[in-house]
Amino acid sequence: MTSAGTEGSTGLRHGWTTGACATAATTAAYTALLTGAFPDPVTIDLPRDRHPAFALAREELTGAGATAAVVKDAGDDPDVTHGALVGVTVTHGAPGSGVVFRAGEGVGTVTKPGLPLAVGEPAVNPVPRRLMREHVAAVAQRHGGTGDVVLTVWVEGGAELATQTWNPRLGILGGLSILGTTGVVVPYSCASWIDSIRRGIDVARAAGHTHVAGCTGSTSENTVTALYGLPEDALLDMGDFAGAVLKYLRTHPVPRLTIAGGIGKLAKLADGHLDLHSARSQVSTDALAELVAQAGGSAGLVAGVRAANTALDALQQCQAAGLPLGDLVAAGARETCRRTLGDAPVEVDVVVIDRGGTVVGRA
Repeated sequence: MTSAGTEGSTGLRHGWTTGACATAATTAAYTALLTGAFPDPVTIDLPRDRHPAFALAREELTGAGATAAVVKDAGDDPDVTHGALVGVTVTHGAPGSGVVFRAGEGVGTVTKPGLPLAVGEPAVNPVPRRLMREHVAAVAQRHGGTGDVVLTVWVEGGAELATQTWNPRLGILGGLSILGTTGVVVPYSCASWIDSIRRGIDVARAAGHTHVAGCTGSTSENTVTALYGLPEDALLDMGDFAGAVLKYLRTHPVPRLTIAGGIGKLAKLADGHLDLHSARSQVSTDALAELVAQAGGSAGLVAGVRAANTALDALQQCQAAGLPLGDLVAAGARETCRRTLGDAPVEVDVVVIDRGGTVVGRA
C-alpha cells in the first residue's frame, strides 16, 4: 500500500479510512469479476486529487463472485481498526438494481433512527457508499459491465473491534461502521470520535430524549447515571471534546445538557478551554487561585492554591478550609458552556467529581 505521506509539519504519517480500503477492495473484486484478473496493487481516486494504490491481502474468484481485501493502515493514528483486514465480495445484481450494499462479517447494521442511514441498512456511511458506487461505475465502463452489483462488505474481527467504539450505544449492532469523508486518516485529529459525538446527539434526539449528558469518562458517566437515571443512548462519551458537544448542540439542541467530569478537566473548561486533553490545555492554578480570592478565601489559601501541584490538590486545600472550590469550578464551566451554546435553547448543569466519583461541585 502506498503511504499518504506526512501530515503538515507534524511529521506524522497519514493513513487510510475503512471507506478507502473498502473502495479499493470493491474496485479490485469487481474488476476480477468482469475480467478474471485482480489488479494488484489497485489504485483508487479520492477527494483532493489523491490516488493511492493498495496491495491486496486476499483475493478469491469463484463462479458466484469475486472477493478482495486489503489491510487497513491508519498511519500514525491510534485507530482501533489499524491492521484490520477490510474486504468486499462482489456478485452480479439484478438488472437495473444498481449498487446494493450488504453487511458481511464484522460490519454493523443500523437499528436506531437518527443516523444518516435508514434502520436495517448496513453501516457503510454515505461518503464511502458514494466512492464505492463511483468506482463500480468506472470499472463497468472500462470493462463492459452493467454496474448492477451486490457489495458485501466485511471486516475480519470487526464485531470484537466494535466493542471498543461507540457503535453499540448508537444502535449499530454486529460490527464496525465503514467510515471516511476524504479517505485519509489524519493522525490524532480524532475525527471519528468527534463524528461519534455528533451521531450520539442525533440518536438521542431521534429517540426523543430531552436530557443528555456529556461525560469525560466512565466514572463521571456512572455518577450521572446514578444522579439522573439517564438511558444509555442519552450518555455522550465526550472525553476531552467538550467543544464538539457544545458546538453541535448549538445547531442541534436538546432541552437539557449535563456536563460531568473530574475537577482537573472541568477546571480547564471553566478557564475557557474547549479541548480538555492534557497535550492541548493545562490546568491554571492561577485561575483557580483567582476563584478562591473572589470567593473570600484567605491570603494563605489563595497562595496555597496558586502553588498547588494539581487541581485535586487545590480542591483538597479548599475542602480543608471549608471553601467550595468544586462549586466555583462548576459555575465557571457552566458559564463557558453557556457562552459556547449562544442562543441555543439548551439548559446546562455541571457536575464535578473527584477520582472516586464523589460529587464535589455542582452548578
